Amino acid sequence: MICFSNAKINIGLHVTGKREDGYHNIETLFYPVGLADIIEILPMGRKAEHAFVCTGDLIDVEPHDNLCFLALGELQKIISTGGLRIHLHKVIPQGAGLGGGSSNAAFVIRTVNELLKAGLSESEMASLAARTGSDCPFFIYNRPMYAEGRGEILEHAGIDLAGYSIIIVFPGIRVNTAWAYSKVGLIKGRSPLREVLGPDPSQWDKRIANDFEGPVSQAYPIIGDIKHKLNNAGALYASMTGSGSAVYGIFPGNANTGKIKDEFKDMFVWSGLLD
Repeated sequence: MICFSNAKINIGLHVTGKREDGYHNIETLFYPVGLADIIEILPMGRKAEHAFVCTGDLIDVEPHDNLCFLALGELQKIISTGGLRIHLHKVIPQGAGLGGGSSNAAFVIRTVNELLKAGLSESEMASLAARTGSDCPFFIYNRPMYAEGRGEILEHAGIDLAGYSIIIVFPGIRVNTAWAYSKVGLIKGRSPLREVLGPDPSQWDKRIANDFEGPVSQAYPIIGDIKHKLNNAGALYASMTGSGSAVYGIFPGNANTGKIKDEFKDMFVWSGLLD
């Protein structure tokens, strides 16, 4: 069985506090986008061992440490999977703030559930995904959602960007998440994201912010340059996603994205329509 494990963007990202467990609380809007890795999962028999193959943008981790394998381990605690062969073809850039690894883990859970007809509900799968990684539960639902806590507390968001175009630019800088959190100061007294995030992207620029964007852009000025070019090209809203370093621009659906993409030579660039 083959699935397409898509990326996400963060529309607004507030760091709201430090937790006793060492993590940080956040609030953000996760929005799925069409940029996707490809995962093939094949059953190999009840007594066979699992096998893992990765191609494309290769991941510099041992197979047993890959989030796909960790997700499979969580699944095996509640269902009998037998031996499975997982072939992951990476397209989503790593360390970009696009959630590729989290998506992979969630889609392994979703696909194995479907392949083996295990009958797990979305909430059951989301619970398994939460034990794999903070952003993983979102990709079980895979629709626009507000997120709080470490990113695992989710609530449906009535934001619909269907028909808008998006361009994602990744300059090749892989930002260390722990370092990024160490550079963010807490901003007190502002309104919750859900109270200020309206349905029109052209109204977001002065109201919606990613707390990581300032310090990360200061360390890597090219991020600010990319955002400036996207805005000059007519983006209704442009922002860094996650802790970086990918930057996206949201455009009207009739935008000439091919011409805009030519601005970003020697960088990873993807464009598509939002659903």
